[in-house]
Amino acid sequence: MVKYVHKWYEKGIFMKRNIISSLLKWKNKAKRKPLIVTGVRQCGKTYTLKSFGAEYFEDTAYFNFEEIENLSSIFEHDFNVDRIVDELGSLVLGRPIFPGKSLVIFDEIQTCPRAITALKYFCENLPDLHVIAAGSLLGVALAGASEGLSFPVGKVERLMMYPMTFDEFVQADGGEKLIKSGAKFDLNRELPEIYTSQMKKYLKLYYIVGGMPEAVQTWCDSHSFEEVEQVQQNILRDYADDFAKHAPLSEVPRIRLIWQSVPIQLAKENNKFVFSHVREGARSKELEDSLEWLINSSLVYKLSLVEKPEQPLSFVADETYFKIYMADIGLLQKRLGIYYKTILDGGDDFIRFKGALTENFVMSELRAAGFFPYFWRSGNTAELDFILESEGKIIPIEVKSATNTRAKSLRQFCMKYKPPLAVKFSLKNVGNSEESGTKIQSLPLFQIFRLREYLE
Repeated sequence: MVKYVHKWYEKGIFMKRNIISSLLKWKNKAKRKPLIVTGVRQCGKTYTLKSFGAEYFEDTAYFNFEEIENLSSIFEHDFNVDRIVDELGSLVLGRPIFPGKSLVIFDEIQTCPRAITALKYFCENLPDLHVIAAGSLLGVALAGASEGLSFPVGKVERLMMYPMTFDEFVQADGGEKLIKSGAKFDLNRELPEIYTSQMKKYLKLYYIVGGMPEAVQTWCDSHSFEEVEQVQQNILRDYADDFAKHAPLSEVPRIRLIWQSVPIQLAKENNKFVFSHVREGARSKELEDSLEWLINSSLVYKLSLVEKPEQPLSFVADETYFKIYMADIGLLQKRLGIYYKTILDGGDDFIRFKGALTENFVMSELRAAGFFPYFWRSGNTAELDFILESEGKIIPIEVKSATNTRAKSLRQFCMKYKPPLAVKFSLKNVGNSEESGTKIQSLPLFQIFRLREYLE
């Protein structure tokens, strides 16, 4: 069979994404189900899935429900997947689709609820065909289950995609050797300055550029902060347009108010999200649905409070007391209006905002690594940035934006709960100590991509 290669792939425009390894595991499963890929708009889902198809399949059959007029009509008659595949090949592609050799991608599938339902029948009746469904606001559609949608419970697999992580950004900008060498250092070895000095520079750049692929590509092509900012501004405008296009009309004004409030509240010293700060006199029940829309669209992340850490953390979390972070640190700095030279120079007048950026950086990296963290607070005496579960253990994490690593709250947590391991992120080098029987592992922020290794 002829291998169909997309022209964009022949040009060599390629950014490595860590999610490819997860896609490969799915591809090679003996009992594979259709895969649903969700994630914030413009995080690279379409590009990555096409790259995956071009690299690992003989043919990629790509269908976009927003771009192809009347594509949904193929799913209206019945759920006979043999008929659906035949018509997709003959009427749309102009070539056949072969199970085991073709990758079928249904993009923006949230606009066709019957196509989502059809995934059940692909699982049951055509398991040899590799099918991936994706969409910019698929998370919202699945949460809403609107238009009589019958979700294929138990018949699909799920995978979340995020903006480019720090290590992906470094590799895209020519630092692949740094990431590879950084992954080889002994876990307890103090890192050489020739490595740390370069990684610190990349970290500052990442705080400015962030992980939206278009912004990263613009930076790699031009190394112009002004051009990156223009891309970020366009992305933010697109997000605002999505509110009007896809959210319930009654919720749009409230969604916009919350969206505007997120960076402001995050930059405050006590960055708990307060609904009355969104609009004076507003109550939580008036705004909860609007916030939930932003969470389901993956534009923001919710970090809930845990006062008494027990496993599973999700059962002891206080979902009414939480912080809200943005999905991309580059978009956060753009919305905060921080001048890029301020981040590069790191003056004293930038300390408070630097703390907000650093917390958001760690939160987004943890989520992209598959962790679902919480934060801990003990009355008004102590507050720990993050706690998470790993292999049956609760791990406390303290985050510092510079080299000052005094951590009173972490010390109090260790004395009270005696976890086997705690992690301290800062700009200091690798090191370890002990507190009340707890091993405290100090890690540079730019080594966060190796966190799982340290936890293991």
